[in-house]
Amino acid sequence: MNHRAIRAIYLFEMARTWRTLLQSIVSPVVSTSLYFVVFGAAIGSRISQVEGVSYGTFIVPGLIMLSVLTQSIANASFGIYFPKFTGTIYEILSAPISYFEIVLGYVGAAATKSIILGLIILATAGLFVPLHIQHPVWMLTFLVLTAVTFSLFGFIIGIWADGFEKLQMIPMLVVTPLTFLGGSFYSIDMLPPTWRTVALLNPVVYLISGFRWSFYEIADVSVSVSMGMTTAFLVICLVVIWWIFRTGYRLKN
Repeated sequence: MNHRAIRAIYLFEMARTWRTLLQSIVSPVVSTSLYFVVFGAAIGSRISQVEGVSYGTFIVPGLIMLSVLTQSIANASFGIYFPKFTGTIYEILSAPISYFEIVLGYVGAAATKSIILGLIILATAGLFVPLHIQHPVWMLTFLVLTAVTFSLFGFIIGIWADGFEKLQMIPMLVVTPLTFLGGSFYSIDMLPPTWRTVALLNPVVYLISGFRWSFYEIADVSVSVSMGMTTAFLVICLVVIWWIFRTGYRLKN
């Protein structure tokens, strides 16, 4: 394995984060804090507790997942799209580095940024409400698995997109609505039976449910099902990326 090449891609992507610290870290943290204050104050005054947990505390895992999902996709998609836009992707493809190593460098950097951001938001939430993580190992497992999975998904979007508009289309029109409707700010058990069944078709429900269980041991679906759904999506993304490099889709034409 070409560790030097992986390290070069990884450090280049991480350096871009430190150069744009206000946009990459500060802005998402401030936005999430505003979500927390607004939703916690507006809805929290009407819903004091959800399954024995105060509403302000209950929404913390959902807010972390919201940021991790969106930032993982944004970081990975822009990271691979920009070399395509400038034409430097051909230098990478012709270098003595395998496709696996290219993906490892870009996705590893995007996932690292999202994990750091998630931990910062977690620490920030602790300033507003008391937090107690029941299963810290499982919390980190869900956090890392989600960051890696959606970084792979963002990598696919970055290759698929042929313009900056398409780069933003999937996250804005698909991922963000699914996250808001996936139980970020409520439990799907609060929904009527029909809408609860519809909500279970949303894959984000399983991510948020498993992550919330690691905090409070309350979940909308089984933890094993949450882990299985996340792993399944990870495998699907890996297969799609393998096919992209196998065929050269949107890379060699």
